[in-house]
Amino acid sequence: MWLLKMLLCTVAIVFLSAITKIEAQEIFFEEPSKTLTTVKFTQLTGGVILLTARIDSTSEELRFILDTGSSGISLDSTTVALLGFSVSPPSLRIKGVGGFVEVGFVKNKKLWINHLLIDSLNFHVIDYAMLTAKYGYKIDGIIGYSLFSRYIVKINYDDTTVTFCSKGSIKYPKGGYMLYPHIGKLPISSARVSDQTTKKLHYIFDIGAGLTVLFSDDYIMDSALLKSKRKKYIKLAEGLGGTIDMQLTIMKELKIGPYRFKNIPINYFNDSVNVTNYPILGGIIGNEILRRFNVILNYDKKQIYIKPNKSFDDLFDYAYSGLEIYNLDGKILVGEVPKKSPAEAAGVKEGDEIMGINKQIGVSLNEMKSILQNNVGNVMLIVNRNGELFHIKMKVIDIRTGKFKTHSTAAKPMERKAPLNFETSVW
Repeated sequence: MWLLKMLLCTVAIVFLSAITKIEAQEIFFEEPSKTLTTVKFTQLTGGVILLTARIDSTSEELRFILDTGSSGISLDSTTVALLGFSVSPPSLRIKGVGGFVEVGFVKNKKLWINHLLIDSLNFHVIDYAMLTAKYGYKIDGIIGYSLFSRYIVKINYDDTTVTFCSKGSIKYPKGGYMLYPHIGKLPISSARVSDQTTKKLHYIFDIGAGLTVLFSDDYIMDSALLKSKRKKYIKLAEGLGGTIDMQLTIMKELKIGPYRFKNIPINYFNDSVNVTNYPILGGIIGNEILRRFNVILNYDKKQIYIKPNKSFDDLFDYAYSGLEIYNLDGKILVGEVPKKSPAEAAGVKEGDEIMGINKQIGVSLNEMKSILQNNVGNVMLIVNRNGELFHIKMKVIDIRTGKFKTHSTAAKPMERKAPLNFETSVW
């Protein structure tokens, strides 16, 4: 009997010790993330996101591009002048694909996105006239790291909304894939690229770039990635610092996580200012790829969650005309025409005003770009040149074949390998 009492006493002491130990431990739980506001956006050429916001107490809505490729937040110089903001002398040198730009700042401003107030923002000031002309919308600024670093940002391309949430624990939806990028001020991740060889690509995750993949020519040369017989086409592109020539061609495959994209149009260029940070990085993956996923940006946890959306299987743009068009003062004008392009062969000249396309008159800039991107073969233009109207027939080619007829063997340029169905919680 005494032995049984001793055993019971020992068990009680052990049990009480365990309780005391548990009570002594402090368990911390992170607050759940909360939705702060949701805003509709307009999707521009290449999938670029344009949303509206207000600065300080002004009731005027301004248009901002959402851009993970921006290390801060910025305002257009014309917008700054119209709002009467004072600008500090140039104190920062920023590099873009077109070169370097020195910028001053509009300091300590508040930004309103719906009812969400973001304060203490320092906007650098840049001339975005070229972006305004390129997209046909007045571009008042670019939203980058200054906001992404403060919130969890959910981008839903299916319903064209961006949701800003507080930092905290979040439950990710099923059916997607988690990237774990390095984030300084730009998100850097890795993918696999294949053509003549297969290489690992470290890239900038850039939703502000309206293209598929942009490589530096140093990366292309040193990696020997592309097949030597790949035909290349000259394409003009606009970026921070000016306009540059790019080489346009096809790459066999891009693989991000479990998702494979086949026969992708790609660009590479002479990166004279090393905006791609080679050899640490090889290039940029832009929103013509990334818009095919709904995205959750969680900079605080260094996580980007991607889930295929209804645009995942969209065909890529294989049509090449060399025709670069801009909206200037309400007119759709032709920019510089690349040599040996279909546009040059057809007799299109820089400064021509495009009045109509394929018997359609009065179409918007974005509608005209869509027609050019989705038509291989003959395209009819109505051109105003110095007050005289011309009909011009332009033969748009398919960059997969170099011919004027659509290549029929790549109806589905992409495929995906379904990832494991899982839910991820961050605590």
